[in-house]
Amino acid sequence: MKICVLASGSKGNATYIETPQTKILFDIGVNVKYITNALADLNVDPNEIEYIFISHSHSDHVKALNTFLKKYHPKVCLTLGILYELEDIKEYDNLLVFDKDIDIADCHIETIKTSHDTNDSRGFIITANDKSVVYLTDTGYLNQKYFKTLANREIYLFESNHDPEMLINGSYPDWLKARIGGAYGHLSNVDSAIYISKLIGPKTQKIVLMHLSEENNTEEKALTTLKETLAAYNIEFSNYTCARQHEKSEVMEL
Repeated sequence: MKICVLASGSKGNATYIETPQTKILFDIGVNVKYITNALADLNVDPNEIEYIFISHSHSDHVKALNTFLKKYHPKVCLTLGILYELEDIKEYDNLLVFDKDIDIADCHIETIKTSHDTNDSRGFIITANDKSVVYLTDTGYLNQKYFKTLANREIYLFESNHDPEMLINGSYPDWLKARIGGAYGHLSNVDSAIYISKLIGPKTQKIVLMHLSEENNTEEKALTTLKETLAAYNIEFSNYTCARQHEKSEVMEL
């Protein structure tokens, strides 16, 4: 399996995952030109994308969906709750509506419900050849009932949206600060690091911090918080990095 975060942040999100039998995008919230150029850097033709999984309906996760569908016609995979909020694709003729787990090609994809201010939002665990990637972003908290399911996976693509002090002292209006820091908003660096410390295990190879706010976070703060939290839990692990808004990540292979 190959994994590459094409873009991650408040202005747009997209992640590419390839297995021996299929090529998938998880979210498509940046413009089609950026997506096609990023895929070209990976020697992938956009016509080869067979599936697009949508985590939720916010524009930074679906901005390019309609244009991409008109040009390349992949299958769109989403829940009924997410579909209800995407009026423009309700008549699209290549939809796969799911509720829980789903198998496509050589992938088993587990879904978990995240806590975000939409009708429905999901995180994903993608498994192929007994190797797994967690894709978890845009959630105010993580329900403890999912800890066992998420534990000890090989790669974590995990939200670390904001530094609490930067958010509180920043320029956003109070209602937006409350929304971001609330139960239906985004994970802070602190909460993200605590969850990661509880989830990673002997099989874990890589952590990529996702959806960093350009206004209320820095890579240094996110990485330092994770480093200090892992140390507090007496966990020796140092292979972590941050995904970026305008730059794709390295290609990770399992």
